[in-house]
Amino acid sequence: MGNEKTILVVDDEPFILKSLTFILRKGDFEVIEARDGEEAVAMIEQHRPSLVFLDVMMPKMNGYDVIQKVRSNKDLEGVFIVLLTAKGQETDRAQGMNVGANDYLTKPFSPSRILQVAREIMDMD
Repeated sequence: MGNEKTILVVDDEPFILKSLTFILRKGDFEVIEARDGEEAVAMIEQHRPSLVFLDVMMPKMNGYDVIQKVRSNKDLEGVFIVLLTAKGQETDRAQGMNVGANDYLTKPFSPSRILQVAREIMDMD
């Protein structure tokens, strides 16, 4: 399906983007980045990453909209999406799962948790 070792990290906060990218690259993953929802959709369509860590609250297009757009594209159905959100509220989680997120992480998250999730998902194939 997708690019087995590629992970897309999407967040509009530069610090979080850089941190996630650093952690994942240290874990030997190929990492690409997007800073807003529109860029995320373009990157997913172009690169077909196996895994996407996707922030919910972003400019241009939020995480839920990104998921809906990706899920409506049959060519992208193998993409595993983990939503990242600062809010731990159940409604956010439910909304994310309803639109098609595969998993959910609440900020702040530990580097070891990010790597654990990435390894579990990337080893699935």
